[in-house]
Amino acid sequence: MKENSNNKLSRRGFMKSGTKGALAATLAVTGFPTIVPASVFGKNAPSNKIQIGQIGFGRIGMTHDLPETMKNEIARVVAVADVDSKRGEMGKQWIEKQYAERYNKPNYVDVQVYGDYKEMLLRKDIDAVIISTPDHWHAQPAMEAALLGKDIYMQKPTSLTISEGRVMSDTIHRTGAIFQIGSQQRSVNPWPQFKRACELVRNGRIGEIQRILVGLPGDPAGGNPKEMPIPSNLNYDMWLGSTPMVPYTLDRVHSQTNLNDRPGWLRCEQFGAGMITGWGAHHLDIAHWGMGTEYTGPIEIEANASFPTEGLWDVHGDFEVSAKYANGVTMLVSGAYPNGVRFEGTEGWIFVARGNVGVTASDPVPGGKPSEAFKASDPKILTSVIGPNEIHLYESEEHHKNWLDCIVSRQQTITPAEVAQRSNSACLLSHIAMKLPRKLYWDPVRERFKNDDEANSMLARPQRYPYGVDYVI
Repeated sequence: MKENSNNKLSRRGFMKSGTKGALAATLAVTGFPTIVPASVFGKNAPSNKIQIGQIGFGRIGMTHDLPETMKNEIARVVAVADVDSKRGEMGKQWIEKQYAERYNKPNYVDVQVYGDYKEMLLRKDIDAVIISTPDHWHAQPAMEAALLGKDIYMQKPTSLTISEGRVMSDTIHRTGAIFQIGSQQRSVNPWPQFKRACELVRNGRIGEIQRILVGLPGDPAGGNPKEMPIPSNLNYDMWLGSTPMVPYTLDRVHSQTNLNDRPGWLRCEQFGAGMITGWGAHHLDIAHWGMGTEYTGPIEIEANASFPTEGLWDVHGDFEVSAKYANGVTMLVSGAYPNGVRFEGTEGWIFVARGNVGVTASDPVPGGKPSEAFKASDPKILTSVIGPNEIHLYESEEHHKNWLDCIVSRQQTITPAEVAQRSNSACLLSHIAMKLPRKLYWDPVRERFKNDDEANSMLARPQRYPYGVDYVI
């Protein structure tokens, strides 16, 4: 048995979104997107390529998203947008160099650079975008791209808050955009063990699931809070986006000299929740996949965590989370466990992890000798054959390739928007529980806490005009 893989929004609200008049005018004229992008099958398409615009050129874009996308012949990256003009120009040069070397054509592509991604979205010859921006700049450009007929690959986590993630997922669904979140542990290249582990669990090889242990690190304190002059190449107001205006300091944003440095914004709650979403979006997604709870969430959750008392960086350090699901499974998340996911059942256990392989050079991986990435209480469990009439999970060869294939076929990707929303919600619920000293009761259907106004007030954040999803819909 194979796992299933597979209304229009009001335009008036989008028109007053703070996007430029040209964007609103284009929507008014063109209406909502067609189902199949023009350049894939259009007679005038350049070699029938999927034309792609890159939003955000930094560490993850340069070392992961672009290389994995550009290795596919059907993809052609033609534009890059970044609020840091230095990074935008670096993106242009990097992309053009990669193509020139591959095709031995110095002028294979002339990559256009934009300081505002909205201008790039207006290009009718661009079919899809890759969003490799900080967490607080995920949901809005994804929605705007979908509303203008673009398909979307986006780095995790889905959103800064549960509320904006809900609006984003609904928008993706209603427009028919093909969406892939960067939960690449689901794809078999380079980590086939995650799919294998989930199939074994789903087919009862460890009996009935009772508990899941998720190992995640915390983040260190630190960061220089001293105000500094804003670099002339950085549109700092736009970089802050929907979040509050605060003084510029290098450790709050990103390096001005090295794209490979781990950026400071990852450790600021203003822009994200820390490791609970940074790696939690990966591991909790695998926990959901193994449980078959991809379209729901926990019903009870409680947590404790330490937070820095000095310095700029203020995301959580050491922490513990306990989340209970309607199926009776308890998921425990903590840095006290090995980095990975351990499924425990009535007849054994399976542990799965990346081992010592990260996506980028600055990803946190265990030190010392290589860790075992796939093991079980009985080694025979790992070699068990999944029969033809058992559950066979969606197979994706590589995450970016799966997205491109689905753009052509118009089939659902391995991690579509709603799955992304639910895994990210579990992470953000954990973060809310870290802040409140009590057990919280969650309704995964209504996506509200039960009888807890304080907790519900933390499902959204005020958004600074004209940025944020509040000004898109």
